[in-house]
Amino acid sequence: MTARVLVVDDILSNVKLLEAKLTAEYFEVVTAFNGMEALGKIEECDPDIVLLDVMMPGMDGFEVCRRIKHNPKTAHVPVVMVTALDQSADRVAGLEAGADDFLTKPVDDSALFARVRSLVRLKMMTDELRMRETTGQNMGLVDPASTLAETAPPGRILIIEDRPESVAWFSAALQPANEIFAVDSFEEALVRVRGGDFDLIVVSLGLRGFDGLRLCSQLRSLPEGRNVPILVLVSDGDRRKLTQALEMGVNDYLTRPVDKNELIARVRTQLRKKRYADRLRHNVQLSLEMAITDQLTGLHNRRYMSRHLDTLISGAQKSGKPLAFLIFDIDHFKSVNDLHGHDIGDEVLREFAGRIGANVRGIDLACRYGGEEFVVVMPDTDIQFAYAVAERLRSSVETNPFTISRAPHKLNITISIGIAASENADDTADKLLHRADQALYRAKRDGRNRVVADAA
Repeated sequence: MTARVLVVDDILSNVKLLEAKLTAEYFEVVTAFNGMEALGKIEECDPDIVLLDVMMPGMDGFEVCRRIKHNPKTAHVPVVMVTALDQSADRVAGLEAGADDFLTKPVDDSALFARVRSLVRLKMMTDELRMRETTGQNMGLVDPASTLAETAPPGRILIIEDRPESVAWFSAALQPANEIFAVDSFEEALVRVRGGDFDLIVVSLGLRGFDGLRLCSQLRSLPEGRNVPILVLVSDGDRRKLTQALEMGVNDYLTRPVDKNELIARVRTQLRKKRYADRLRHNVQLSLEMAITDQLTGLHNRRYMSRHLDTLISGAQKSGKPLAFLIFDIDHFKSVNDLHGHDIGDEVLREFAGRIGANVRGIDLACRYGGEEFVVVMPDTDIQFAYAVAERLRSSVETNPFTISRAPHKLNITISIGIAASENADDTADKLLHRADQALYRAKRDGRNRVVADAA
């Protein structure tokens, strides 16, 4: 895996040593020698990860990290503090400043490279979501996700540990801010993750009854566990297990004996990242839905129908089953807007869309075609059945006035409907649409408030 690494240290020899080691591992290296230069390089070079010294003149590493994490443009960039400071309070200060990890010199090369690769891999996943979210923003579909600088809300945390005293200690440290659950067997862990909707999973790699690394691998293979951060507990000095855990996609780690404040800081960081990633995924899904949905009525839009109609017709031809196409038009809709206002017209459109949805099947495709015209595509439906559905809906609209928010509070509405059915091998979407449109034209020409089926 290649990535752009920004190395920040005020001592030239330290920078050159890290640069040589990282270059040998095929990383692209950018360097900075003070805090202000580092902030400029981040904006200029867009690094995938920052390796940051703490003790620098002017602006120290803690302040640099805080500024990186409070800038919405750079908050997602992982920061690893690589420093000679070795006190627990220093690690906690770095994590609370927003650092993703805090490594004490001298750092084992394999551990450093494993951590860099792990964080870069996770960042690339976030970058993909950010890119898709940006597309949605540019289309005006979604608002940007909240940044990582925001305080993490409480989380649902699953602890997988077979030492009761350890479970009790972790529970006491993380409650009442979080909701804690604990299991001590491989099978129960998988069952709980499948149905637990957890925000963080803590796995002890010192489990006596089963292999914690194998469990982490299984959790990552579950659809329900794929996006849940995993924090592992390793014995101090057990670099092999830690490296393996990071390589398989574990998000973070703690070494025993665990410092309570470091635990809280790392848990808070993972919960904050989880909430941010969840919001990104939500925005991406929302933008996809909005791109194919009519915003006023909630039905599919014309673009979605156009993309899927050919597929539906092709499927009908292969199966030998008919497909019906219905076009609905609200009669004299212009007068509704002219007499009562466009807001009332919108209310009528929304209610009519709801009535369509209540009268068609789950397999039917209901769309707003444009203006006051709506379309329903009905697979496995002949023209006689489609006519019966259309007539039922037409009659229901005529006999049940529409409720509106202003006087007279009720409006009498009628609709005209044109129907065509795909029953020939040479039918295409354009031909079917044209025949249904012609049937609708005849319904309106003959007095409106009626259903007309294509005679082809």
